[in-house]
Amino acid sequence: METTPAPETTPAPETTAAVETTPAVYHAGSRAVQERVGVRESADHVGRSVGRHIKPVAAAFLGLQPLLVLGAAAPDTGRVWASPLTGTPGFVRATGPRQLSVTGGLRPADPLTSALATDGTRVGTLALDPRTRRRMRLNGRLRPTPRGFAVEADQVFANCPKYLQRRETYETVAGRRPGTTRRGHRLTDEQRAFVEAADTLFIATVHPGGADAGHRGGHPGFVRTTSATGLSWRDYPGNAMFLTLGNLVTDPRAGLLLLDWTTGRSLQLTGEARTEFTADGERRVHFTVTEAEDTPDAVPLRWSAPAYSPANPHPPG
Repeated sequence: METTPAPETTPAPETTAAVETTPAVYHAGSRAVQERVGVRESADHVGRSVGRHIKPVAAAFLGLQPLLVLGAAAPDTGRVWASPLTGTPGFVRATGPRQLSVTGGLRPADPLTSALATDGTRVGTLALDPRTRRRMRLNGRLRPTPRGFAVEADQVFANCPKYLQRRETYETVAGRRPGTTRRGHRLTDEQRAFVEAADTLFIATVHPGGADAGHRGGHPGFVRTTSATGLSWRDYPGNAMFLTLGNLVTDPRAGLLLLDWTTGRSLQLTGEARTEFTADGERRVHFTVTEAEDTPDAVPLRWSAPAYSPANPHPPG
């Protein structure tokens, strides 16, 4: 096992994004939510940090990561999923000013396997480093390659560290291989407990022009299960972009990914989500499960215990 601490020098999230503005950063769905919440001016300011090119500091950040989250609609089923990819740092790298390349791929039975074999699939990628609480998103069009796949970037940007738990080190566990995936259409009691113990949630969404992979975090309990097919979480204040909620306005399909940061277990859920705007000004997302894939040992990484983000609100008891 290899223990890997945080690198001594890692780019700050504000500097991992490109500085030029990409035309049409926001589509009508995001604009509708921004207008409803009253943050359009703030969103325009943040949107100026979104570009199409991978700057050197962003390329350096990518090269340090052992984990990448991929979000897309599977071409063979149309269902939206979020999937984890892992490898030795360097398996994700910038191979051009607008190209991210990945060596390797998903586990053979992953529901997004067909996406990696389909030229032009719209994908969202998220590189997240728990060691430094930094994250970077790159959305674009996928192209299969002999060693894996490449993504031509349409959007490159970073997010602030809000709600991201710090995990100081990780180990790559030798010999850990994905176990047999348990599939179903309802969550078991044990899976519901797993969801409600999570401090991190990844969410994939789509819109007519692309896909996105995002992150949600909080103290354990920030995600609730309301039934064997229902999940719910409060949408905490963020960067005012409303990419995820905006996508859900135009297309309710979504995919969720929850990881056990110690054992490597992954729970992938696909279904539909909607946003409830409450009378007291809060937002709550409700997700309905269509299908679940529960895989033991899916990820060969074992991370140290979390230090919770100081931005996390305490969930209701």
